[in-house]
Amino acid sequence: MGEKWVLMKTAQTPTNIAVIKYWGKRDETLILPVNDSISVTLDPAHLCTTTTVAVSPAFQQDRMWLNGKEISLSGGRYQNCLREIRKRAREVEDKERGIKIEKKDWEKLHLHIASYNNFPTAAGLASSAAGFACLVFALAKLMNVSEDESQLSAIARQGSGSACRSLFGGFVKWIMGKEDDGSDSLAVQLVDEKHWEDLFIIIAVVSSRQKETSSTSGMRESVETSSLLQHRAKEVVPKRTIQMEEAIQNRDFASFAKLACADSNQFHAVCLDTLPPIFYMNDTSHRQVLVYICWIISYVEKWNRSEGTPQVAYTFDAGPNAVLIARDRKAAAQLIQRLLFYFPPKSDTDLDSYLLGDKTILKDAGLKGLKDVEALSPPPENGSAQKYPGDVSYFICTRPGKGPILLSNDKLALLDPETGLPK
Repeated sequence: MGEKWVLMKTAQTPTNIAVIKYWGKRDETLILPVNDSISVTLDPAHLCTTTTVAVSPAFQQDRMWLNGKEISLSGGRYQNCLREIRKRAREVEDKERGIKIEKKDWEKLHLHIASYNNFPTAAGLASSAAGFACLVFALAKLMNVSEDESQLSAIARQGSGSACRSLFGGFVKWIMGKEDDGSDSLAVQLVDEKHWEDLFIIIAVVSSRQKETSSTSGMRESVETSSLLQHRAKEVVPKRTIQMEEAIQNRDFASFAKLACADSNQFHAVCLDTLPPIFYMNDTSHRQVLVYICWIISYVEKWNRSEGTPQVAYTFDAGPNAVLIARDRKAAAQLIQRLLFYFPPKSDTDLDSYLLGDKTILKDAGLKGLKDVEALSPPPENGSAQKYPGDVSYFICTRPGKGPILLSNDKLALLDPETGLPK
């Protein structure tokens, strides 16, 4: 092999939001959960990780850059993923460039990895899930690995538990498994992203800074101290998972909303039942954030009751950002109107930068600019007209999305094809 070539692959992987939560591990090293979980994959056009992986005989060591900053790969989770993928690497040949990598060569070749999130890292938006899923998917393509997405999900799981669910689009189930080696703890697709196209997902980003209590340490403390977690894992989630699968298959939004809201509330009840209590929904240490969260939950419940059938489901992951799932486009437009009435942008913020993602919903809501937002009437189902400008940083409107893809456009690569270093 010559010494100057660089071989690269670039992939894009979505993030996901759990509607039946993963919380608690039975094995910390292999990241084996105490219960099954179910998630919806978000449209990668709005929330995704892009990762470029490169190999070259000129590289002296494995290196990685995240959002432009070099980070260490010495952590056990990165090493686990790299080790498992290298074990499965096969012969790779690029006849046009005269490059041939034998299976045995992968043991001594080094990698360069560059990854970029188009959303806040470690702020409760499952950035690690998209990140590790994208890393494993891209490396599998680079190394000509033959395993399918479910088998790859068992590797991504060892980087970040929720990452296994980002190897598929649509709705995904992470099967907890029973084997000690974790071989049966993997993700399967329940339905693809086209199965329930009516759904709209609106995320209210309150805080984009890193969580004060990491999910890893929070889960460990919950497993050790929360009796509610034990009850949840053994008695509640097994039944709830079956019910959620049925609701998704039947596109039964009323059941879906009831289950998603209940599971989100119980997840945070487990956090409060932990010693010391975990306050993910108040991580920013600002009193108004807790007020905002209570308001969101109370308002959605009130609106759903007033309509006679659920219009919106809410769910909160390990952070203060609300994920609101609307039953259809009409409900999503009404939801945007209500959210912008109560949480308008500051006067120095334009609407285009306040609502990210799928902006077509603004047209349905009759909103072209800030004047239209200011002219909104108070929603009829809520007696209060009090507004909370500044409490929300911005909104993201998205849909259920597809799974990982390879990007063939070299311009989208994050590494230079000549040097293998960040562009």
